[in-house]
Amino acid sequence: MVTLETPRLILRRWREEDVAPMAAVNADPKVMRWIRDGSVRDEQQTRSGVQAWESEWESQGFGLFAVEIRSTGELAGFTGLSVPNFLPEVLPAVEVGWRLGRSHWGHGFATEAAEAAVRFAFEIRGLERIVSIAQVGNDASERVMTKLGMHPVRETVHPTHGRRLRVFELSSDQYVTKYVTTTR
Repeated sequence: MVTLETPRLILRRWREEDVAPMAAVNADPKVMRWIRDGSVRDEQQTRSGVQAWESEWESQGFGLFAVEIRSTGELAGFTGLSVPNFLPEVLPAVEVGWRLGRSHWGHGFATEAAEAAVRFAFEIRGLERIVSIAQVGNDASERVMTKLGMHPVRETVHPTHGRRLRVFELSSDQYVTKYVTTTR
């Protein structure tokens, strides 16, 4: 089982006891504002989501990690990799994404967790490129994408909800330039 550790976080596979705290994250309208049509999700929808994320681990060899705060053991939310099937125009692609509870915003956790997921994508899974997709106006997520070294490559519209989207990208060569050659 894959577990990643950063100075402040543990990225790990999902457990049954993660469903309730993740459901609380998904029930917050401010957290969900930029997700799909902005609808909140209840505990059963969250449980179905966790099951789907775990299935993706089994079928793809990657997925969304539960993000745990090392110092407290608290579930902060998720980060990781998924196939953005909702946006066929960018396929084939793997997306890096994240969602954290509001109490964990503004501490750099999203960037720290996403950097670990990006490292996993390129160094462990050997991906050639990753994308990240945000609704236009979600400046906080776009700042994380920029910190990851990603750059915008297109704007489009969500095929179901009609919301404007911005797609960012990072290639393995760009990753090596930003992360590997600068740390030697």
